[in-house]
Amino acid sequence: MSPFVTFRRQQLEQIEIGRPYLFVINHLSFFDTFCMALLPVHDVSFAVRSWPFRMFWYSGFMRLARYLDVEGSNWDEILSNCQATFAAGGTVLFFPEGHRSRDGQLQRFYSGGFKAAISTGVPLIPLCIDGTDQLLPPGRKTLRPCRISLQALEPIDTGSFSGADGHLRLRKLVKERMTTALAEMRGDRAQ
Repeated sequence: MSPFVTFRRQQLEQIEIGRPYLFVINHLSFFDTFCMALLPVHDVSFAVRSWPFRMFWYSGFMRLARYLDVEGSNWDEILSNCQATFAAGGTVLFFPEGHRSRDGQLQRFYSGGFKAAISTGVPLIPLCIDGTDQLLPPGRKTLRPCRISLQALEPIDTGSFSGADGHLRLRKLVKERMTTALAEMRGDRAQ
């Protein structure tokens, strides 16, 4: 992507290397996953839907990388895999929308990542990405030059989100913060 893209990383110093985190990030493009190489951590297990696990040439590598099949696994298995990743000093990344946004706006958030962060007691860091949808817009067959921004928001201590509705309160807070941050990032892009 580098000949076509300029990258801007913001506030990534908030991510302490070697400390386990659960990241949640908005999802705009197939290229979002590749842009996670911009993070200062390198042991990232992605929580993904089942379809990539059905590709025989891809599935083995995903399992070796400890990716989480959030549709094809039960909750206890997902939580156990998260705990093993965190115990090894790694991080887990969820796309809470579950699929790419077609209009750039945040879609409905699913609760899995928020429940996992609370259950494991690790801090949750919201990440915002912008610009990847411009690299290869729907209907185009060639890459377009663009500017991609990745911003880490302030880590959230999940310990204060106990109770049956804790994941709902955490999910709402994260979505509000991400909505605000994305609006600010896009305002910067327009200038």
